[in-house]
Amino acid sequence: MIRILPPEEAQKIAAGEVIDRPAALVRELIDNALDSGAAVIEVFIDGGGIGKIEVIDDGLGMSRDDLALCITTHATSKIQSLDDLSRSTTLGFRGEALSAVAATTRLEIVTSTGGKTFILCSEFGVNSSLLTPHSSLLIPH
Repeated sequence: MIRILPPEEAQKIAAGEVIDRPAALVRELIDNALDSGAAVIEVFIDGGGIGKIEVIDDGLGMSRDDLALCITTHATSKIQSLDDLSRSTTLGFRGEALSAVAATTRLEIVTSTGGKTFILCSEFGVNSSLLTPHSSLLIPH
């Protein structure tokens, strides 16, 4: 379950990495896939990552509620407090990567869990929509 870290915890951890190039984003997305239990991960890159980066995996997926939160700053399912860092077995934990990406680009996340599929679309941090594949809304690309 994804939660927003309390500000006092987020500030202690905020030494975070910056997504400063396509390779850093690819690594973050692969880390997320591995942390979700993925055994198969496919990466597609167009234009050196400037045109498009797509990561497809067979991980556990997210619930609709978790998907809605995942691009919020300091939203993470991996820790709840600074104390959790000493016990963490995940590759990522701060909840900064997806929010940074959502703020600076067009982002689409498609996730499936429990036989249900949900799509989150965000464009430069301005507007965001959570859709089901049967929605009549257009998905921006």
